[in-house]
Amino acid sequence: MTPFVRRAALAFVFALPAASAMAAPPPADVTAAPCGGDFDGWLEGVKSEARAAGVSDQAIAQALEGVRIEPKVLAADRGQSVFQQTFLQFAGRMAAAPRLPNAIKQVKAKRDIFDQVEKTYGVPAEVIAAFWGLETDFGGNLGKFDTRNALATLAHDCRRPAFFRPQLIAVMKIVDRGDLAPADMRGAWAGELGQTQMMPVDYVRSGVDADGDGRVDLMKSLPDALNSAGKYLADLGWRRGEPWLQEVVAPADMPWKEADIDIKHPVSQWKAWGVKPRNGALAPDGAPAALLLPMGKNGPAFLAYQNFDVYKTWNQSFIYSTTAAYLATRIAGAPQISEGNAPVRPLGSDELKELQRHYVRDGWLPEDEVDGKLGGDTRRATRKAQEKLGLPADGYPTVELLQALNASRG
Repeated sequence: MTPFVRRAALAFVFALPAASAMAAPPPADVTAAPCGGDFDGWLEGVKSEARAAGVSDQAIAQALEGVRIEPKVLAADRGQSVFQQTFLQFAGRMAAAPRLPNAIKQVKAKRDIFDQVEKTYGVPAEVIAAFWGLETDFGGNLGKFDTRNALATLAHDCRRPAFFRPQLIAVMKIVDRGDLAPADMRGAWAGELGQTQMMPVDYVRSGVDADGDGRVDLMKSLPDALNSAGKYLADLGWRRGEPWLQEVVAPADMPWKEADIDIKHPVSQWKAWGVKPRNGALAPDGAPAALLLPMGKNGPAFLAYQNFDVYKTWNQSFIYSTTAAYLATRIAGAPQISEGNAPVRPLGSDELKELQRHYVRDGWLPEDEVDGKLGGDTRRATRKAQEKLGLPADGYPTVELLQALNASRG
């Protein structure tokens, strides 16, 4: 299975607007750096920037020797169709056998490493094991793309050069530090490296030499890889000893407009509205939480606590971050999720485009977002349409909503 692309994939289905908390804004000259045009001339500018960042000429030469544009990377960047599945489809496939039992087995087998990671960084084994499994099937599939070519391609491309150009500079820093040789740098199409797929900037910033060999090797050293994942999550703001996600049951008379990933209320308020845990007990009354409805009011429901914000930063895709958090709860012993109150029939791509065109006419969505994908802006526009029509404002588009909008326009 191809490792998942994370923070780089800003256009994922269910994408969220928040940027990585750890990704510091690039310097002005990087933001304004030219893209496109003659590749060799562009590459000379990258080399000059790397020298200014303190990278040695030897490392620059080694890291960029033979680097080239890779058309398959551009095709992958323009595709990203995997997240067009519903949450139940995606989670049902990705957080089930054989991954779930294998994750439980890996936690037991590597308990000494996981315990050290939690002691040092406060991140539980289940959380890291879920990412490890989803990203590379526990190191079994690190990816086959040449990382240098992938990042050079995406940095040269004019879609998101301000994000990818610093990643290419970081590759040279990794070589300069002696962590990896260029030939070892093979991973996902967007440049992630290692067993938990870290972007090179994060590799440099949060990588840990846990085995003490003088190198940060996230490809072959499991202590390095798992400790680095723990440090990265801690750097993103993981809160030691606190929960991240919990399945709940919401009453039919909920104020559905409050169920939004960007709206947090104390647990006491959710209790007052009738939200109950499906299993176990909710977090303390004062804990902030958002109510997540990946498939609307009739589908599964979760309370997302503050640590879920770290998941959103790891991967801005709502469907992936919710699945990763859910898988971690399953590894920790939670039961399989309920499918909800009633079967949910998601809109097809053409239906969603039709709905989005309604939103464009109402001024709720930019015209360039008529793409047949259920992103964050489309969910917000859906909530507005539901409120306008007096429907439960859960932010999930349905056939009934589309029919109502068509009827309202005659």
